[in-house]
Amino acid sequence: MSKEAPELSVTIRPPRPSDRAEWQALWRQYLAFYETELPDQVYDTTFARLLGDDPRDFNCLLAEVAGKPVGLTHYLFHRHAWKEAEVCYLQDLFAAPELRGRGIGRALIEAVYAAADAEGAPTVYWLTQEYNHTARDLYDRIGVLTPFIKYQRG
Repeated sequence: MSKEAPELSVTIRPPRPSDRAEWQALWRQYLAFYETELPDQVYDTTFARLLGDDPRDFNCLLAEVAGKPVGLTHYLFHRHAWKEAEVCYLQDLFAAPELRGRGIGRALIEAVYAAADAEGAPTVYWLTQEYNHTARDLYDRIGVLTPFIKYQRG
């Protein structure tokens, strides 16, 4: 039986303009996992929005190990018809494959939880693919699986 790799010393921080290339490389890997490619213009627009101050836009946090971004999360706050408080949707979460299982995903989710608490949004939710077993092992430890099934316009 192999020993689990030790957790890393992870710093969580918002992106800076100088993070563009590393952020894009991480997000491109995330999208590739979900068999998705986007045109360069979407990367340009998304990164500009992440650095902007429009409250309708997504927020971003980067996980850094030894001064290098190795993970990211994108999340946003929105109103919910069933609640007075806003809710937080965690859309993207990614950790470099070679560092998975070492605390990066957990640190990013916990940072989103803290951001949601600071904004008065007690609910944080996210989606994942059924087959994403590695991520689901973490999600089962720090979240609650709901019975909802996602549909979208065809």
